[in-house]
Amino acid sequence: MNKDRVILHCDINHCYAQIEEMLSPACRDVPMVVGGNEEARHGIILAKNLKAKPFGIKTGEPIRDALRKCPGLFVIPPKYDKYQYYTEKVKDIYREYTDRVESFGLDEAWLDITGSQSLFGSGEQIAKEIQDRVFEELGLTISIGVSFNKIFAKLGSDMIKPKGLVIIDEENYKIKAWKLPVEDLLMVGKATQDKMNKLGIFTIGDLAKTSVKLLEKKFGKIGVLLWSYANGSEDSPVDPTVHKRTPKSIGNSWTTPKDITNFREAKIVYERLSNSVACRLRESGYKGNVIHISIRDTKLDSCTRQIKIDHYTDTAKEILQIAMNLLDENWNRQFPLRSIGVGVTGLKPFTTHTQYDLFGEVEERENETKVEVVVEAIRSKFGFFKIDKCSALLDTRLSNVDPKANHTIFPVGVLKGSIK
Repeated sequence: MNKDRVILHCDINHCYAQIEEMLSPACRDVPMVVGGNEEARHGIILAKNLKAKPFGIKTGEPIRDALRKCPGLFVIPPKYDKYQYYTEKVKDIYREYTDRVESFGLDEAWLDITGSQSLFGSGEQIAKEIQDRVFEELGLTISIGVSFNKIFAKLGSDMIKPKGLVIIDEENYKIKAWKLPVEDLLMVGKATQDKMNKLGIFTIGDLAKTSVKLLEKKFGKIGVLLWSYANGSEDSPVDPTVHKRTPKSIGNSWTTPKDITNFREAKIVYERLSNSVACRLRESGYKGNVIHISIRDTKLDSCTRQIKIDHYTDTAKEILQIAMNLLDENWNRQFPLRSIGVGVTGLKPFTTHTQYDLFGEVEERENETKVEVVVEAIRSKFGFFKIDKCSALLDTRLSNVDPKANHTIFPVGVLKGSIK
């Protein structure tokens, strides 16, 4: 093991499904998946337990396909608040061993324990102790990879599930890592895999031995980066501040329970989404000056459009108005919509100085924000649907959603470092 760095990658096995089993132990004895609401067209498998694995059920496939494979499959709607709560409890255990913990989504994290070995033992000893504590204290199993960089640590945690512990060091990485399929490497998606396969690159070892000049010619900078990953040259730091950085965008999208055929229906959805975005902006402490929308019709054709405004906003009313204007300009009405999104970019901390105008527009926006904050407070205390606009009653199928509570949290880890 490289004495300069010891990195762990910890992965909570089948995270959502495991937490559901912890909350309801009877679920351990039946094939079970966590998935969305089929009737609301959110019927995708998010996680599966070990009992469901023999049926060939895959994460990301439609629930209806999974039910064909296993008619007795038990489907549980996701409880994101519970998943956040328990995964944070797991990370609290990680932080008892090091303050260098970088989250990679809810269920994964890198730990730099280089400076912790004098207190807690070797990387392998620390990994084993963390595994045991997470299981004893929370009833969850985790797989851990131990290595000298983040890439190989993640490869290690992926190799054995559940509760695997794999060490990939400078002496054995060519034996353990190079035999793995190239698609196991972080940042190698299906398109990149297909291109590499056409070049005769099927394993990580094949990639490591390929001319870096050829990779740069075929893939650009990403080819050079992936070559460095395969050769163990990745040296990005474990960065606890990744999730605290200014986000590039705050937005929400929704696949609606029925097709959107007119602007009245679209406005109901955009009103919900705009309120969610504005609330999340304020909670994060940001305003933005670029509003963007995304739409997808029943033919699965997509369109994204944006507009930059001359001030920064975190007001739902303004976001909604701009979103509807963009929709009016870009939806040809030929086909109904089945997915709608809105977001804000160009973000800055809300403490940025505000330039007041002569016509009271800033004051009007600030008054509107105050009203929205009061509504949020009422919803927070009494429930989202306890206070609403009359327009929400026009179509309760479209308004019966709290997008802020349901929005998915995606991985935010970023790999940065020199390429040797």
